[in-house]
Amino acid sequence: MGFVTAGDFRKGITFEMDGNVMVIVDFQHVKPGKGAAFVRAKIKNVISGSIIERTFNPSDKFELAIIERKEMQYLYSDGGLCYFMDPETYEQTPLNESQVENALLFIKENTNATISFYKGAAFLVEPPNFVELEVTVCEPGAKGDTVTNSTKPATLETGLVINVPMFVNQGDVIRIDTREGGEYMGRA
Repeated sequence: MGFVTAGDFRKGITFEMDGNVMVIVDFQHVKPGKGAAFVRAKIKNVISGSIIERTFNPSDKFELAIIERKEMQYLYSDGGLCYFMDPETYEQTPLNESQVENALLFIKENTNATISFYKGAAFLVEPPNFVELEVTVCEPGAKGDTVTNSTKPATLETGLVINVPMFVNQGDVIRIDTREGGEYMGRA
């Protein structure tokens, strides 16, 4: 295992601290006129998602955390478990619905997601940046509804509800940006 000192912090580095895996969101080397230099860092717990700010001595040493990211296919959910398959080994990995909850709003069966593992345990499921989903429930659009700034709620095949332009109808397949919680990008 490698190590990193606080003086070598860079954005995106993952390391172990107090039994947790942290990722550096932002950092700043501070050299005050008087006193010792220090590193101020904003770090995020990759498991819980909580962000904290801390100051470190530049010589503080931490063990690097190796995060493995794998693209896997979502197969199905059953009894609170969601099954993902490694397309290379065909090995299936069951994950608790609570670990997958947010991603499930964007992925349907037989589509891929990126799963992050730490020491063999999955902790994060990320849908692709863009997905195409069918509108299952929404009020019909009236002829001439081309005003782009007025929207209506639409329920998609995964249960996700987003605002769509008035001209989108039930049965339309639309493209969604998953990075901001599901934003309408256009018809597929």
